This record gives sequence, C-alpha cells and structure tokens, in this order.
Amino acid sequence: MRQTMKTLSTTLISPQDIAKIIHIQGIKATLEGMSDYLLQDYLRWHEFDKTARVASYLDNGVLELMPIASKEQYSFKYVNCHPNNPQQGLSTVLAFGALMRNNTGQPDVISEFTITTALRTAAMSALVAKYLARPNSKRMALIGNGCQSEFQALAFYHLLGIDELAIFDIDRQASEKLVGNLQDTGISIAIADSVADAVKGADIITTVTAEYSKAHILTQAMIEAGVHINAVGGDSPNKTELDPRILDMGDVYVEFEPQTRVEGELQNKAVDFPVKHLADVFKTGKPARLSNEEITIFDSVGFAIEDFSAIRYIHDVALRLGLAKPIDLVPDLEDPKDLFGYLK
Repeated sequence: MRQTMKTLSTTLISPQDIAKIIHIQGIKATLEGMSDYLLQDYLRWHEFDKTARVASYLDNGVLELMPIASKEQYSFKYVNCHPNNPQQGLSTVLAFGALMRNNTGQPDVISEFTITTALRTAAMSALVAKYLARPNSKRMALIGNGCQSEFQALAFYHLLGIDELAIFDIDRQASEKLVGNLQDTGISIAIADSVADAVKGADIITTVTAEYSKAHILTQAMIEAGVHINAVGGDSPNKTELDPRILDMGDVYVEFEPQTRVEGELQNKAVDFPVKHLADVFKTGKPARLSNEEITIFDSVGFAIEDFSAIRYIHDVALRLGLAKPIDLVPDLEDPKDLFGYLK
C-alpha cells in the first residue's frame, strides 16, 4: 500500500488540542473568535441546507446527529445527553464532529466536540444577549452549575461584561466547584440558597440544568421586568426548564424554529405560538430590545449551524498554531475505480 497523499489527509483535533488552544491564546480570545464565526454564518443563513437534528431517545438519555451544509462544506456533530453519566465517571455530554468538502466529499476535519460544544453554546448565549439583554447588564443568575456553567459564566464575563454571578444548583458541591474554577477570574460569585434568591435583581438569567422532565425551575413569580432569560438546558422532548406562562411575558427568540418547536420551551405552547428568529435579528445589526422593562427569552436548543461555525473556527486556529494532526481516513487509490486493489 502506498502512503496516503497529503491532499487526502484529514485533520484530527483532540481534546488535548482544544486545551492547548485555550492555553496559548486564552479563553477570552477563543470565545471572541468563536462568536465572530457564529455571527458570520448566521449572516448567511439563507445559504445553508438546514434540517432539525435526528435523535434517538432512550430511557436514560438521547443520542443525536446534527447535520448542515453550506454551498462549499458539509458538517455533522454526534452528541448525547445522559444525565446519569457522572455516576459512571463520564460527562453528561459527549460529542465529536466532522467537516467535509462538498465538491468531493473529502473529510477535512474530525474534531472532539465535548469541550467545543460547551464553548460554542456559551459563545452563542453571549452573542444573543448582546442583542437582547439590557445595555450595561452586570448581574447574572446561573441556575445549574454542571459542566457547561463555567463556560457560560466566562462568555458573559468576557463578551458582555457580566461580573456578578448569583449561582444555584441542587448539588451544592457543583456550585462550589464552579466557584473554585473561576476564583481567579475577577468575577464576583455568590452561592444562593434557592433559585428564587439567585434570580432576584438579575439582568440576565441563564438556566443550564440537566433536569430530564418538564420542570418549572423558573416560575412566573420569579421574573422581574427587564430581565433577559437564556434558557439553555431544555433541549429535548419532555425536557424543559420554564413555567410555560413565562413565554407569554415577552418575545421568544429561536435558532431554527422547526427544531425548537419539538425540543425547546416552545413544546409547552400551542403550535402557532409566535416567535422571532435570531437570523433576522443579527441581519439588522441592531439590538432587538425595545425598552429596559421588556422581558426577552432565548429558547436555546443548539442548532447545527453553530457546530459548523465552531469546527471551522477550531480548525483554522489549530492550523495557525500548528496543532492540526493529519490522519489517513480514506484510502489513496492507484486506480480510483479499483478499491479492492488497495487490499493487495
């Protein structure tokens, strides 16, 4: 067998590479760069071949495939959510993704996506809040202090200037873990005794729990005028975080409506419940909020265009920093019509 040609090599990006990227350029630059790529791709929303993710729902979690294509490239991400995984020493979310060329189908990149999902979700949350939250917001309540919580906190700190956090988790050790991980960041953090205490006076409320039910983690009585709600944890059928009446209190913004109707907080509302689309908001280049008293809700479920942006960004940075490792994923054939001959 002859050596695979360089043009057929696929780039492999490992979790260690992601850690090196952040070590070299810093978490702030990484989140800023990913946010820029997200906005670039949302601004060409109409160019993408879009579909809701394909999911296999299990008794103890969900397995999902998230595909999307631009005119030049196709990507997918495999991701799961298994809330009981930590009991087995595994992260609740495990993921990997790939990026291919449309003109040949050649796979250009295979990348880890467990850390990258947390980074892109946090960058997307902060990007949306730039358009929806009150100007000069400073205080955020962070409900759910698991694996994604530090990324959310850092994105809002570095990209939006949020430097006060009130946090709550039913597992106090999770909150203490978050405090320990962020102790040198300059963010002021207070552990609250309840969700209600955490959200008092908040400019932004981020919910990122792994509760696998139609929960009312936020109730209508907790919501104050002018707050922006970043509802991240509800992302599967029968898995939501908000009292449905909260959605009646302000405008609800979505990524890809057909997916959000099935997976997001919208699943608890009528099929004709009105929503607004983030791609339209970004296109204006202006904040969508009309007043300081308005309540805004981002019904975040995570859409494939965000993974497309993330893998493009991570690949570009890995190449620039010399971290991209080539692997042989497809055979380099002497005769492109003789696959069997490769085995000789």
